Amino acid sequence: MKRKVLVTGGAGFIGSHLCRKLLEMNSEVICADNLFTGSKDNIVELMDNPYFEFIRHDITNPLYVEVDQIYNLACPASPIHYQYDPIKTTKTSVLGALNMLGLAKRTGARILQASTSEVYGDPTIHPQVEQYHGNVNPIGPRSCYDEGKRVAETLFFDYKRQHGVDIRVLRIFNTYGPYMSYDDGRVVSNFIIQALKGKDITIYGDGMQTRSFCYVDDLINGMIAVMNNDNPDFTGPFNIGNPVEVSMLELANKIIEMTGSTSKIAYKELPADDPVRRKPDISLINKCIGWEPTVSLETGLAKTIDYFKGIPLDEMRG
Repeated sequence: MKRKVLVTGGAGFIGSHLCRKLLEMNSEVICADNLFTGSKDNIVELMDNPYFEFIRHDITNPLYVEVDQIYNLACPASPIHYQYDPIKTTKTSVLGALNMLGLAKRTGARILQASTSEVYGDPTIHPQVEQYHGNVNPIGPRSCYDEGKRVAETLFFDYKRQHGVDIRVLRIFNTYGPYMSYDDGRVVSNFIIQALKGKDITIYGDGMQTRSFCYVDDLINGMIAVMNNDNPDFTGPFNIGNPVEVSMLELANKIIEMTGSTSKIAYKELPADDPVRRKPDISLINKCIGWEPTVSLETGLAKTIDYFKGIPLDEMRG
């Protein structure tokens, strides 16, 4: 019998990859997405699959389906999108978590929360470990996302303690790959599009701030492995990402080289509350299930650049 799986935010960048992989693994997939940042273009080739169902739905409202597993990915994840309507962003994280946890409680489904490295804020320790409680500004322009995800984690663990809901929590660090939105303001897509267009590559601050970039296939494999582990104590939270640290300046120069671009570097002021360093400690997830990323930055960037080369330049802003 096929496992029935709900993926909220399933038409988004990560969600569409997850839906595709779950179908390959012989699951029946329900994709729920309100298409605020997701796109039918990301899942159009799945629509004819008889075991795939798309529901246009906003998870701030209850959803009544019968499923065995729930991946809760629904929430704008880039600053441009989550700051567009910050109240809605908080509602998506908090009310969405409540609704999906209620569904998990009713159906007995196992539920995974796609949390974020942003729960650590601008960290005062490096690399970040799961036991670190973070350094988050509760009233800044990024707080709708940071604090919304922190409250969602709280709800997940309270539902486990109070109602026995079978939960998994992953703190996702920077992820990139095909099907990224070209206009979401994320650094990898920004740099690639600017390079392909021959425009100045915009770096905020001095370019020495770092991120750790995980290719989407590695993330999806880890996400599914965490969900499918039957140990009742295997709740997380688990950091998941690539611990190889790269500066923004290094990333920009690498993309210029790989695209053969004539772009120059343009420096701008660093936005408020933008973390200076971000690197996951993945020793816990590695110890528990042996997960670690396998795709190098060069290999992942090459695949991502090829994807963006397939989009007409006049359609891409930036």
